[in-house]
Amino acid sequence: MKIGNLFDIEMLKEKLQRTDSYKYFVLYKPFKVLCQFSHCEGKRTLKDLFEFPKDVYPVGRLDENSEGLLILTNDTALNNKLLAPENEHTRTYLAQVEGIMTDEALKRLESGFAIKVRGERHKTKSAFAKYLIEDPIVPERVPPIRFRKNSPTSWIELSLTEGKNHQVRKMTAAVNFPTLRLIRWKIESLTAEKMNSGDVIELEKTDLYNLLKLSK
Repeated sequence: MKIGNLFDIEMLKEKLQRTDSYKYFVLYKPFKVLCQFSHCEGKRTLKDLFEFPKDVYPVGRLDENSEGLLILTNDTALNNKLLAPENEHTRTYLAQVEGIMTDEALKRLESGFAIKVRGERHKTKSAFAKYLIEDPIVPERVPPIRFRKNSPTSWIELSLTEGKNHQVRKMTAAVNFPTLRLIRWKIESLTAEKMNSGDVIELEKTDLYNLLKLSK
């Protein structure tokens, strides 16, 4: 019995040590940075931005041409809690699109329609789409989008509860408003507001989980 108790205590200590060693970072990923640590010739990667602990990794991805919130951690449970399809969490994007967004297109974005995801037909879930009358205050992109005198642009806010590959770009293109600039601005209550491109913030587990509306 004593051996069993001692074993249980050691297991508990090990578990607590693992929990205490969890690290949580929030990064504003800049444009043209790959969501990886391995070297890629001629490309910037996460390794070029900050000296992260060796055992942390990105939770989800942002493609090279997208910007904004990226969570990095060594807490493997967070990945499932946040990304598993059955655990719907709201992700809010700011998209600068070609042309002046119309009410008709916004309604279509909200109602859901079929897009191609990895060669398969996927019907998007209901979303929230909003035309932004004023341009949002966001970090400067380097380089900026190409200015075209005869081609106006507009900004929209789009909130999804799913994150298929290139989904926002595919959705706006399908309603004839191609995305020129894309920023992941919020994940639940975690926001990129007041962050600059390349900024890294370390958070405590309780604070991050509360912002993401996750149970510990």
